[in-house]
Amino acid sequence: MKHSSIGHKIWALPGCCIPAESTGEEPAHTSRDEISILNTGESVAAIEISIYYTDREPVGPYRITVDAKRIRTIRFNDLIDPEAILLAKEFAALLQSDRPVVVQFSRLDTAHGGRDHSTTIAFPVT
Repeated sequence: MKHSSIGHKIWALPGCCIPAESTGEEPAHTSRDEISILNTGESVAAIEISIYYTDREPVGPYRITVDAKRIRTIRFNDLIDPEAILLAKEFAALLQSDRPVVVQFSRLDTAHGGRDHSTTIAFPVT
């Protein structure tokens, strides 16, 4: 079965907040917010991410790519250019891609010795 590009070019993630504390070995048990991006298309997807805070101007764009017919997982903790995303501070992310992609959001919180994990599909903007 052959798939053409599926998904959307714009995705919103309004409920982000990277936990500041972690327990366990790094990097596997580092508390984090992350996104998984699926590109089923025939070409590389070029993506720009903008970060919105409650009390300061937006930051970005953070530029990433996802190869054709691949998935890529990005930890918000690792986005440092143009600046590191603040820990323990509410933020939202807006992803804009030049090709349709599918975006899933996940959080791993190991602050209290456990491994609290949650995930949801991002909001596709049409």
